[in-house]
Amino acid sequence: MASTVHMPAPVCLIENSPTKGLMVQREALQLLSKVSQPVVVVAITGPYRTGKSYLMNRLAGERRGFSLGSSVQSQTKGIWMWCVRHPRRPGHTLVLLDSEGLSDAKKSDTKNDTWIFVLTVLLSSTMIYNSKGTIDQNAMDQLHYVTKLTERIKLKAAPKKSEDELDDSHTFVSFFPTFVWAVRDFTLQLQVDGEEISEDGYLEDILKLKAGSSPETQLYNHPRECIRQFFPERKCFVFDQPAGRRKLPLLEELPDDELDPDFQQQVEKFCSYIWEKSPPKTVPGGHIVTGNLLGKLAETYLEVIRSGAVPCLESAVFVLAKAENAAAVEEAVRLYQELMEQRAKLPTETLEQLLELHAQCEREALELFMARAFKEDIEHAQIELARRVEAIKVKFSMDNEQASQDKCEAALTDLSQALDKRVRDGVYSVSGGYEQFRGDQQAVVEKYRDLPGKGVKADAVLLQFLQRTQTLAQHIRNTDRSLTEKDKEMKSAQEQNERAEQEREVQRKKEAEEKQKLQDQLRKTNEHERQLRKKLEDSYKKQLEEQEKIIRHKLEEERALRQEGFFDRADHMSQVTRRLEEEKGSITHNLLSVVETFVPLARAVRRAISAFSKRF
Repeated sequence: MASTVHMPAPVCLIENSPTKGLMVQREALQLLSKVSQPVVVVAITGPYRTGKSYLMNRLAGERRGFSLGSSVQSQTKGIWMWCVRHPRRPGHTLVLLDSEGLSDAKKSDTKNDTWIFVLTVLLSSTMIYNSKGTIDQNAMDQLHYVTKLTERIKLKAAPKKSEDELDDSHTFVSFFPTFVWAVRDFTLQLQVDGEEISEDGYLEDILKLKAGSSPETQLYNHPRECIRQFFPERKCFVFDQPAGRRKLPLLEELPDDELDPDFQQQVEKFCSYIWEKSPPKTVPGGHIVTGNLLGKLAETYLEVIRSGAVPCLESAVFVLAKAENAAAVEEAVRLYQELMEQRAKLPTETLEQLLELHAQCEREALELFMARAFKEDIEHAQIELARRVEAIKVKFSMDNEQASQDKCEAALTDLSQALDKRVRDGVYSVSGGYEQFRGDQQAVVEKYRDLPGKGVKADAVLLQFLQRTQTLAQHIRNTDRSLTEKDKEMKSAQEQNERAEQEREVQRKKEAEEKQKLQDQLRKTNEHERQLRKKLEDSYKKQLEEQEKIIRHKLEEERALRQEGFFDRADHMSQVTRRLEEEKGSITHNLLSVVETFVPLARAVRRAISAFSKRF
């Protein structure tokens, strides 16, 4: 079962040290490593002292948690994290990230502000930008960090192959978070040209571009273009001042009846939207992020930033894939082992029964692996899974044989006690003793054969018993005076025929088991290939969905630009859309002909399975 973690209070995830710069905190990573549930990551950013922490505490369902402070000094340094149970999504953890206030004039060094904003974008599935007053040009100027995203984030590790290739920024939309602008202490009327508009309409009106090409106009349009291009899913909430000026320093202690009623309704509306609409965090490829993976993402991004490079989504996914695929192997192996231990009642009557049970458990383990693993470098992890499962299966097979051996030997020992006593007492050392011995021996064999649940070694143990009593039978036969020499020769031949038949039966079963093992190997290979093919198909489908999402956004933005009269920009957007459609065609081709990608991977898996199956 997926696990979460109880955090009574926030902890620092990324410290912004004046001397050491941005550093990820081990305590936070350890906490995240225990969260195996999918995470919904809601981050808040914006200018300092605008009340960001209050909203985050309310999203946590608490009055206190993130530090509010009551002075003009910024309280939050770096990025702080609070993992809480998601109030609306069972099986999910809500991760709240409260980031350091931007553009703090009292900071001696603000170089990390842009990186904090970038990390907020990269780590969240919903990003809240919190500001005060109105969304005017000053507010847009404070959001200048959005214009730096193209310089601070890469989608692909490889450089562009040609000038015609689209910039990474055109596909940011596929993995950027939902953008929510929270406007605090809002005092204006929601009207445009005398007509009432919604909060969302207010934001969209603010994001309209200005005509012209002057430096001032370009400066005005740039942040608006970035928001429109990078964040197609946008929402706006406005909040009245929560209480009188004198009570604001005590905001987290104020009872509800001392808060402005309109403000309370606005906060409830805001929280409901965030809880209900914020999606789980994903990375390119549609893979859902758990708390453990979120910690690895933060660690990976910080390592790159501290090295002086730019975070790359493709590289980060490969880092996650390596760790997650290894973890998926461990989890799948553990599941296979547990299922076999629960379901296998040794000894099984036949090898076929054990192999059927193995096939069921392996299929379930493989499904678990495929559900968790990334497609990147998946074949190596799948080969490792197949190798380890095969080793466990062989151990179960050996244990099954030993259990059968022990049970059969114990049964024959018990059934032949009377026979052994008669031999010791000399009962058969008389005339006619051979026939009596043979009759008693046959009775033991028949009773043994009638025993249920002897397992796979039943015939082999019986053969060992007959071979062990061969010398005894020969001695009794040779000393039996009632038998002529001819009788003795006939009896000896009869014994040899019976043993030979038993040996042939053992050999037939051995050959049948070898055939079953080969069939199991073929089944294993086919099952691994089937699930690998499905994994690749699902991956391409997700990639296609992401591409279609980008295209829909570009088409909507093109229509909006034409309606606003920016035909040149609209024509450029149309060209971008055509290029995206071409890329979509390539993805569709890959989906339809997944076999082209699948065949070499399947061959690698097949060769590996065949090699270690023969070795075992």
